[in-house]
Amino acid sequence: MNRQIIKLFGFIVVLFAILVAFTSWWSVFDAKALKEQNVNKRPLFEQQQIPRGRILAADGTVIAKSIPKGKGSGKRYVRKYPLGSLFGHPIGYSFMEQGQSEFEKEHSAELTGEESEFGTILDELSGSKQEGEQVVTSLDVHAQEVAEHALESAGYGAVVAIEPSTGAVKVLASNPSYNPNAIPDKLEKMLKEKVRAPLVNRATFARYPPGSTFKVVTAAAGLESGVITPESTINAPGSIEDEGHELANDYNQDWGSISLDTALTNSVNTWFAQLGQKVGQDQLFKMMEAFGFNATPPIDLPEEEVLQSGVYDYESGKMLTRKDPVDLGRLAIGQERLLVTPLQDAMVAAAVANGGKLMKPQIWKRVVNVDGSVTKTMNPSVYSEPMSGKTAGELTTAMEGVVDEGTGTNAAIPGVPVAGKTGTAETPGNEACGGGSEENQAWFMGFAPANNPKIAIAASVECTTAFGNDVAAPIFREVAEAILNGE
Repeated sequence: MNRQIIKLFGFIVVLFAILVAFTSWWSVFDAKALKEQNVNKRPLFEQQQIPRGRILAADGTVIAKSIPKGKGSGKRYVRKYPLGSLFGHPIGYSFMEQGQSEFEKEHSAELTGEESEFGTILDELSGSKQEGEQVVTSLDVHAQEVAEHALESAGYGAVVAIEPSTGAVKVLASNPSYNPNAIPDKLEKMLKEKVRAPLVNRATFARYPPGSTFKVVTAAAGLESGVITPESTINAPGSIEDEGHELANDYNQDWGSISLDTALTNSVNTWFAQLGQKVGQDQLFKMMEAFGFNATPPIDLPEEEVLQSGVYDYESGKMLTRKDPVDLGRLAIGQERLLVTPLQDAMVAAAVANGGKLMKPQIWKRVVNVDGSVTKTMNPSVYSEPMSGKTAGELTTAMEGVVDEGTGTNAAIPGVPVAGKTGTAETPGNEACGGGSEENQAWFMGFAPANNPKIAIAASVECTTAFGNDVAAPIFREVAEAILNGE
């Protein structure tokens, strides 16, 4: 009898151990996976009971804060956004019923004080009250305002401004934006706005044909591979045959034998198409990938809210690689099926500006505990090195010519040397633009001061009949002046 009781007791102990192990795994070790399920509202409900940390701009301006509502066990904290729509993108929103997006989602662990699952458990066991930490960003309020106002005048589009030496994101503006305070009441309505699409962050989640801004990448591939030097010449007639079709310069102008500076200054299509063919697909794709193409940009936003840039095949829904057939001549001038986000274009400009080193773009700057102590600081890190300092310097000289006397004169800042490149991609029949025949995607990307870069910027405007120099270059100038004058 005693032996049977002992066996039964042992069996019960084993079952109990299995139950404890399973429960521990499900509730503790696998808690992160549970929280990531959209159907699981419990974490969001719990977060509403925690004073979520504030999000601040670089100058200390409050972008997001939590307001207490109710008393006792019914007390909860509701998110408020004092600046309204100014930072609808990239900050996003956080509400119990509607969930989270963008920066609020990516940095939720710091904002709720949940640095680890074990830390939260220890707080509960010790009776400590969990409080969120404050996250300070690098975002520049005045420059963001300038970018938003400029876009409102120009049309739908985006502006991204990055500090080349650190990767700190100063501006990330998307037009139209939205007021996150209105999310609880108007989310469903906003989701139905397919053309205006205010919830789409056009800076990171919209891809456009880049036009001639991509010639900077082609030039970098040519210089870095040794296929050309700044003094090398290529004969650039008014038109050439490419893949059985004509590829022409503006107004079919014959430029004769010219070097890089003249070709970039005047954005000569036939010159760059031939350069692309000389460089070859493997080398051009290698340079693209070094700049961040065909990969999710390393910015601190949720991966599902940031699109890759590259040659996009609509039929398969995939990005093409160096092994897939492409029209190399047209790719080299920013056509073919190439699609780029404004963030990616800004990353290209930032890499050239930083002597060939591309820093990891980051919005956050530091995390501050409830007692005022800094718990984490953003340490700048190199994402890739697409080119040598020598190549970056040669490109800078050529890009200065674009602004001084070429296609980008409207980006010029009095007394400040500017390097940049315009782009005007024709998008006839674009349904988002109404299906007309004269719509363009207008671009300007560059940096200033060219001799000591402080800021790299990409500006893009969709559905416009204007050219890059007419509508995007002035936006670059205004935002660059706002940042440089504020230092």
